[in-house]
Amino acid sequence: MEGTKISDLQKSFGIIGESDDIKEIIETIAQVAKADITVLIIGESGTGKELVADAIYKSSLRRHRPFIKVNCGAIPAGIIESELFGHVKGSFTGAIEDRKGYFETADGGTIFLDEIGEMPLETQVKLLRILELGEFIPVGGSKAKRVDVRIIAATNKDLYEEVEKGNFRRDLFYRIKTVTIAIPPLRKHPEDIPLLVEKFALDFANRNNIPFKGFSPSAMKLLQQYPWPGNVRELKNFVESMIVLHKGEVITSRDVTKRLFAERKALNDNLPIRVGKPPDQAERELILHQLFLLREEIRDLKSYLFSGGREQEIKSLPPLEAKKEVFVEDEILTEEEPAKEEEHTINPAKIGKVSLEDVERELIEGTLRKFNFQKRKTANVLKISERTLYRKIKEYGLEDTEEEK
Repeated sequence: MEGTKISDLQKSFGIIGESDDIKEIIETIAQVAKADITVLIIGESGTGKELVADAIYKSSLRRHRPFIKVNCGAIPAGIIESELFGHVKGSFTGAIEDRKGYFETADGGTIFLDEIGEMPLETQVKLLRILELGEFIPVGGSKAKRVDVRIIAATNKDLYEEVEKGNFRRDLFYRIKTVTIAIPPLRKHPEDIPLLVEKFALDFANRNNIPFKGFSPSAMKLLQQYPWPGNVRELKNFVESMIVLHKGEVITSRDVTKRLFAERKALNDNLPIRVGKPPDQAERELILHQLFLLREEIRDLKSYLFSGGREQEIKSLPPLEAKKEVFVEDEILTEEEPAKEEEHTINPAKIGKVSLEDVERELIEGTLRKFNFQKRKTANVLKISERTLYRKIKEYGLEDTEEEK
């Protein structure tokens, strides 16, 4: 499908993203929307399964007919059959008249069965009959009713696993998975986060008449590195809360860190490490990462304060956060024993109330040591010119350190 076509479809569907995964979903929607075929949408909570279902419906030939949405997990097991298939008068206590169910109401249109993995086995039997014969019997009734309904289902469960456990009927599973659309978690396509943030921020700011100046580049990098266990829904709520808390301000990486990691820090004050990496390596990467973000934040601040060619130097910064988060999906692992101090690029104990000069000196000295005082490699890693590196070595008195080596 041509890029322009995909873009047009995305605008009409309201699905944001330029990653290959999102484009593939758009293409699949375009291919299956107009065919009367059952579609199963799978993905973690908060990934946008309902948005995909809406897109299929709006692009289908049934778009002018009813579209009924049902959350199977929100209906008690005792009444779900009555809700879906209706009941006749006197079928149970309180049934004072005949009542149509969701399927009969949706006749000629589409029904979206969200969280179908929560549907009781007894109800699954009746759903299978609708898929195979297009008919059902209301609760307490004796006469079958026919309906013409397209079914779109969604779940955050692994239905293969549910079938093996006996919680989901195998025959129903193979009927609803005729076409399956898998929505990836947000952590699998972080390149789409800036577009999502922009969309959520502008919509919310305009709707509530709140001034919004955007996120700094380093703040956006943090958003892209966070795993977002709640996926797009969590990102949307976070962006809206930041706009409210920082009205008319540029939202920085410090703001994001303070707000986003507050709950995790409350649960664990120890320095976490990346899964699958030695503690010393993970800690070095953590410290370097935060220092690079700090440098970018300083550059952004200089550009903002001293635009127009005026060069001034910021002598110090507010205290750094004493502990930073490194996150891998939903896990936070804590180092059992601290690595030896000499193995760190910067001693973690010194992260606290420090000046910019202290941070910069330790960063340069640590990087020089790491590369055996090879200037070119050190400059490349720090992303500064060799001329600047030589000047900094002289400024911080690192010549003596080099000679001692």
